Amino acid sequence: MERNYQRLSQQTMAFVLAGGRGSRLKELTDRRAKPAVYFGGKSRIIDFALSNAVNSGIRRIGVATQYKAHSLIRHLQRGWSFFRAERNEFLDILPASQQLNEENWYKGTADAVTQNIDILRAYGPKYILVLAGDHIYKQDYSVMIHQHVQSGADVTVGCIEVPRMEATGFGVMKVDDNDKILDFVEKPADPPAMPGHPDLALASMGIYVFEAELLYELLLADAANPLSSNDFGKDIIPQLVAKGAAVAHPFSRSCVRSGMEPEPYWRDVGTIDAFWQANIDLTDFTPELDLYDSDWPIWTYSELTPPAKFIHNEEGRRGHALSSMVSGGCIISGSQLHRCLLFTGVHTHSFSQLEGVIAMPHVVIKRNARLTNVVIDKDVVIPEGLVVGEDPELDASRFRRSENGVCLITKPMIDRLEL
Repeated sequence: MERNYQRLSQQTMAFVLAGGRGSRLKELTDRRAKPAVYFGGKSRIIDFALSNAVNSGIRRIGVATQYKAHSLIRHLQRGWSFFRAERNEFLDILPASQQLNEENWYKGTADAVTQNIDILRAYGPKYILVLAGDHIYKQDYSVMIHQHVQSGADVTVGCIEVPRMEATGFGVMKVDDNDKILDFVEKPADPPAMPGHPDLALASMGIYVFEAELLYELLLADAANPLSSNDFGKDIIPQLVAKGAAVAHPFSRSCVRSGMEPEPYWRDVGTIDAFWQANIDLTDFTPELDLYDSDWPIWTYSELTPPAKFIHNEEGRRGHALSSMVSGGCIISGSQLHRCLLFTGVHTHSFSQLEGVIAMPHVVIKRNARLTNVVIDKDVVIPEGLVVGEDPELDASRFRRSENGVCLITKPMIDRLEL
């Protein structure tokens, strides 16, 4: 059985949709696409989908880029260049380059694949796995591909099981006992329940498996339809559901869990609050997402850095961190950290106090700063004595303050303070 799964993975090409801005992350995506946003201390969001593909045995991958793609492309070139062409392995970066004409950027998720059909055909995969590049989860895609082949369906849709009344913001699948999708409802007020589970609903993860030649036919027909929005979720999938040719694949069947993960883990970190919470959760004694699982590693670009260093041991000026994750190259100099996540090369200076801080690479926090529940963008220098997280009105006047009171701090915001 395992050999059969491996064979199917070798016949599959993954197509990762990574062109979206992720506007709900506000200024965090001013300079980078959402899939390129940092996550978990040393990774980027896109590393999860790519690692799932590689760990599932899929080593032919295309990544469609569009919005402010330089940071993403540079990361892919540095961290994902280990594929061997002589073994028919590759990671192809596919910018919106007007393959079909000279006017259109990618108009929708389906159009992103359509514009690259000639490239996909040249590689000759038997199956195409379409992935979103902006979610945090661990999944063995080979299990989903095997279900697709066994079912004979035109498309298999990856679905996450969510509490039924929390599914109102998703595209929700109504299925029968054999996983056949009977209806696809976008953001329903009363989501249909899973068979046998009245309190759960199946929400689309934006993951699809197709037989390649059939997908090309569907996409070219869709591109010729002037009324289409050229989107999988709005056009292609509903069409196949109506035809009775779509099946659902519940995430729980193929999610990858170590012994430390009690429940299937999937997160859309698309808002400042969700992004902060998912990162801070990693500092828990037993986090819901196990990044230490060597059987399913999250591959990424790893910089060469010295170990983290903690210095000074005086009353009020002691370099220490509790319930925190501190990456290589960090210097904790006479500062106190609690429930913080520091990316590579962060330097915190004496007498600063940090709680609930996510600091992206090469942030500098100067003396006597007090920061509570903040996300600090890359390369920001926090001025001496700055206090954030104690006066909501003052915070909102200077920084981006979320509904739950998390403050996003970027370099332009700091520059405005100093005028």
